[in-house]
This record gives sequence, C-alpha cells and structure tokens, in this order.
Amino acid sequence: MVLLSASVITKSGKALASRHFIEISRSRIEGLLAAFPRLLGKSAKQHTFVETDAVRYVYQPLLDKLYMVLITTKTSNILEDLEMLRLFAKVVAEYCHSLEESDVIASSLQLILAFDELVAMGYRENVTLAQIRTFVEMDSQEEKAAIAARMSQEREAKLKMKEKAKELQRQRVEAAKKGLINRGGTAISSGGFNSSSFQSAPMVATTESTPKSNYQAKAKSSASKGLKLGSKAKEWDQFANQLKQEGERVASVNPSQAHAKGSTSPVNSAQQPDREAVHLTSDEKITCRLQREGGLQSLEVHGMLTLRIFEENAALVRIQMENKDTRNFQFNQHPNIDKELFRQAGCIGLKSAGKAFPVNADVGVLKWRLQSTDESLVPLSVNTWVNDNGNGGCECNIEYELTQPQLQLTNVTISIPVHGGSPTIAECEGDYNFDARRNVLEWKIQLIDSGSPGGVIEFVACGRPEDFFPIGVQFSSTTPYSQIAVAGVVHSESKQAVKYSLEQSFIAEADKYQII
Repeated sequence: MVLLSASVITKSGKALASRHFIEISRSRIEGLLAAFPRLLGKSAKQHTFVETDAVRYVYQPLLDKLYMVLITTKTSNILEDLEMLRLFAKVVAEYCHSLEESDVIASSLQLILAFDELVAMGYRENVTLAQIRTFVEMDSQEEKAAIAARMSQEREAKLKMKEKAKELQRQRVEAAKKGLINRGGTAISSGGFNSSSFQSAPMVATTESTPKSNYQAKAKSSASKGLKLGSKAKEWDQFANQLKQEGERVASVNPSQAHAKGSTSPVNSAQQPDREAVHLTSDEKITCRLQREGGLQSLEVHGMLTLRIFEENAALVRIQMENKDTRNFQFNQHPNIDKELFRQAGCIGLKSAGKAFPVNADVGVLKWRLQSTDESLVPLSVNTWVNDNGNGGCECNIEYELTQPQLQLTNVTISIPVHGGSPTIAECEGDYNFDARRNVLEWKIQLIDSGSPGGVIEFVACGRPEDFFPIGVQFSSTTPYSQIAVAGVVHSESKQAVKYSLEQSFIAEADKYQII
C-alpha cells in the first residue's frame, strides 16, 4: 500500500494531529481532510472507507468524537489498509487515554513519533505495538542518574527520620518507666516535688497544727513547677505525622500504659487476649488459571497447620485431626511428627515420647495439597463475554458465580485491564474504580456467599478483545476451602482435653488467580 497521510481529526474535519509520508503540500492535505466530512455524509454508515477520483479515505470513529483517517492511493490493498487502520487506532488509544481533543493535542509529539515507526516512505513497517512503545520511549542516562540520586537522598532522609522517631519514642518510654510523666503530661519526681521547689520552700511538718489547705496549695504549686516534656511530645508528634504521610506505620506510645508504677519488667504482648495457651493457625492459598473461553487450565490449593505454645505446662500435647473431604488431598508432616500415628489415628504428635513442643515459636506441623483440572473444584468461576463493537471498542460482560456454597468470600476484587481510557459502565453489582495510572478497572464486592452467589458488570471501552486479559481475582475468607479440621487437643500423657484457639484463613492473590 502507499499511504499518503495519517490524521486524527474532529467531525468537522479539523486536524488535531497529522503526518504525511510522501512529498505533498500542507494545503493539499488540509483540503483533503476538510472534504472528508462531506464525503462521509454521503456514504453508508456501515462502510469504513470512502473513495474519490484521486484518493481513498479509510477511517474509524474514536468514541463518536474523533476520527482516525488514513489517506491512501486508490490502487492500495483495502485489506492491508484496514489492518493498518486498526494498528493506528491502537496507537492513538495507547497515548491518548481519554480521546479528547485536548489530550490528542497534548500527545501529538508522541503520536507523530509513533506514526513514523509504523510507516516509512508510504509503506508499512513490520512492527508491533510493544516495539513501537519501546522505540518511542526516550531513554536518558542523565535523567536516570538524577532520579537515582534523588531517590537515594529521599531514602536517607526517611532513615534519619525513623532513627530520630525511635530515639524520641525510647526517651518517652524510659521516662515512663521511671515514673517521670503523669497522666497530664507533666514531669514530677517520685515524692511529688522537684529539687528546686524543695530548696526554695521552707520545711513544713505535716502535723495536725498545719492547715490541710495550706499543704495542698504548696503541693499543687510545687508540682506545677516541675520539668515539662511537652516540647518532646510535640516534636514526636511532628515526626510521627511526617512518617505517616510517607506511608510508614508508627505505633503510638501511652506512657501511662507502658509500665505499671514501680514495675521494671516489660509487658508481655506475645499472647493475645483471645488466644489460649495452645494456638493453632490454618492457612490455605489457591493458585488457579481459568481460560477465557471456559474450562480450567490448572488449580492448586496449599494448606498448612501451624502450632504455637504460649505456656510450658501446655507443651505436651497432641492434635486430633478430622478429614471429611472426599477430594484427593495429599498430606505431608513435619519430620519430627510421628507419621505412623497420623496415618493410623489422624493424630499429630512428636516421635519422641515425653518430648514437648517449643514454647513461643511457630511450628508448622502439617501440610496438605490439592492439584486438579476439574472445573467443578473452582471456588469462584468468572465468565467473560467480550465482543468487538466495530468502532474501535468492545462491549464487555463479566459475571462471577460462587461454586462452593460453604465459602464466604470477603473483600473480593476483580481486576480488568483497560488500556483505552476510562470505560463507560452500564451495569455493576458492587463498587468499581478505574485506576488510570495502572490502566486497570477494579470491580469490588464486599461479600460473596450462598445468599448472594453471583453478580455481573457491563461496560464499554476502547481496545480489542485480547486487550482485556488476563483478569486477576483476589479475595479472603475465614472459611477454609478444605474440610480438614481440628477435632481437639489432648495432653499427650494424661489424655485430658486441653483448651485451644484456632484461626483459619483462605486467600487468593490477583497474580495467582487469573482468567487468561
């Protein structure tokens, strides 16, 4: 094909960005583009090209506001023209996300550079969109060095702020240990008076002859003259606020609660109030690859049971497991666990009789795994219907369905790639948010259970059907995927039941649960 020019124009024929590839005057191009709207009105709406005596216009609407127009010779191959037109439209959508006039004008330089990579001397170059993106990107070593130096300075400043914040926090905790800070934020000595007030005031005997009000007045006056740490508190608050703005997590310190009065031992925060002396944690994670046309490519579920003992008198225990799951789960025990005991009785215990589990340490005692290609085992199925509307965009219909009714999935997020600017939402069950920086449409559902097992989202966006994949799914649940449960905990010697606490979780991450 011989391509004369490629242009992004308005409905009135005004050129926003135009590039001609052979020697032709600007007035000639402007005249051809100005005549295009009048020719377009005479043609049928389903056509994508218009011919005159001299040239052929191949065009495609861009969200009913703009047109991508290629002007070619009449002898060019129409199939190649249409394929080239589609590639030009993808380039425009790549660099102009909103497809507004102001956006096209602001991105005109990138568009012209990209057009030059597509066509040379009027003939098409064999390049892809990814290659064009690489060629157009301007790589500057000086810019990289400047950015690296700035990031290094920012990291050093953050480290200094963290160290200063830790020092201020340590000073406040030490002052609280010594009883120098009362609830009002002022510092007092253990006797209620500081040294300066003691020297300046005469000694008063606390007998019945001394008025009680006089003693209270002197005590109040001397306490108010004590050393104040208000400036330290304000300085700490300033650093804490600055760290929070930088995205750091800062734990607040309450001096009155840091230590009890007269106590020198730190508060034992390892054991939570809702945890028993024997605490078990069951974590399950899923990796799933679903095909966009339907069907399951792969599914893996990994689970682990972790034991933590908080008291030494509860370290001699055995865990009785119960497996009601008929699916083909595979089990693996810790090397110190008696495997024969687990195979025969489903009980988790140490090999050596009388040996105790370690205290205040997380110990993984049991793992289980399920691997399958059976689509019925998928916890949450996602069906996608993406149809090309013929105008450079697609009509997308995405539906989810809970296939395991015993599950309760919370904080569900379905991430859909959208590279052609903000989509137009027609219907949505739940909430949605378009992240323009990552070009991702996030569909969020707070809860999916047997009472609300399904939902759908419909939207229209620019792009081809393959541009909307892969779709990522993430969720969390306190209900396990498997039916592998803890039946009880007993003392390994007395065989008496031991109280225990249990935490369960089942999670999926967006990069591991995908529709491809």
